[in-house]
Amino acid sequence: MKFNIVLVTPQIPPNTGNIVRLCAATGSILHLIKPLGFSIDDRYLKRAGLDYWEYVEIKTYENMDNFLQEADPNKFIFLSSKVEKKYWDHKFQDGDYLIFGSETTGIPQYVSEKYPEKFYTIPQYNDHVRCLNLSNSVSIVLYEAIRQNNLSF
Repeated sequence: MKFNIVLVTPQIPPNTGNIVRLCAATGSILHLIKPLGFSIDDRYLKRAGLDYWEYVEIKTYENMDNFLQEADPNKFIFLSSKVEKKYWDHKFQDGDYLIFGSETTGIPQYVSEKYPEKFYTIPQYNDHVRCLNLSNSVSIVLYEAIRQNNLSF
């Protein structure tokens, strides 16, 4: 069983590097949607992902539209701080795409208008916090998907 982690125009190299490590640990596939806010050769990105890059399947897309055309929309789960539906209310399944927006701009509005029923949030106690760190958010949701499916490594 594999999950797909999708980062929409990620901007902060250490976040993506940490997510590379997480994907290596869980056997997840990493999808990166351009434009990226860094080079994949960036030394900060490499340091955060350490030497795990060779253990991760990474796919890149020129833009959001290319990704939406190539991936199965039945498997989309978008994460956003702007909705009420909790991520743990979704029944995660093999091959799901866990899609996370850019640290600075989130997921494009046209996507939320096209797939409003596929958006979930990680609830937060304090309304003064805009959102959680991207790599923390990916970890939270991915491990809930793993837990729901009783996966063991």
